[in-house]
Amino acid sequence: MTALEPITLSFSAALILGLSFGAGPCNIACLPYLGPVFMATGDGVRNSWRTLVPFSAGRLSGYALLGAVAGWAGLLVQEWVSHPGTRWVLGGATITVAIALLMRSYRQPASCSKQPDVALSPEVPISDLEKQTPLLPGGLFFMGMGMALNPCAPLTTVIFAAATTASALGGFSLGMGFGLGAVIIPSLIFAFGVAHMGAQIREHLENWRGALEKLSVILLLLMGTATALGWIAP
Repeated sequence: MTALEPITLSFSAALILGLSFGAGPCNIACLPYLGPVFMATGDGVRNSWRTLVPFSAGRLSGYALLGAVAGWAGLLVQEWVSHPGTRWVLGGATITVAIALLMRSYRQPASCSKQPDVALSPEVPISDLEKQTPLLPGGLFFMGMGMALNPCAPLTTVIFAAATTASALGGFSLGMGFGLGAVIIPSLIFAFGVAHMGAQIREHLENWRGALEKLSVILLLLMGTATALGWIAP
């Protein structure tokens, strides 16, 4: 392994790198994965957090993990990130989300028929439909983590800088700083843009809701399979 010159990076610099990444390429990379989810769920701006919170938490965890491992193990982490097996995390998580949404679409009629009873029972904290799809939040979390495990130029810079700290805690700090910057702008765009658009499409195509949900599931299955097999790279 050839030695590389040390890279010094502060938390604020890592945050700015994350912001620059999140303002551009990240949105394009996330859209094919999160777009069908919002189309299938119909969650508008108000409920977009149900998708964005676990997904963003997964991304933050992934970036922080990469930084910590880089600080602890040095540049060896770069070889691990580039390993083809890491794409199975994103691909497998995407397929899991697709399966969860498929289960949700089949159970929705029964859940909708019970909606008035649920509305009259304020003590029920979450809907029956959410209870029936426990795979969805977990799948979204690992989908976000899978996105973080796919290296990009700004992330590579952060990894190298984390390695030069020779500290797991220092690397964790840089990874977390980059992650915070990387998720802020995409979360706003998806919450106020993509989620709203998905809800509007479902509202105007109410008679085709079932077809839209099935189409979203098919798109996610295709994306997950293609990602896992290495046919596409996010």
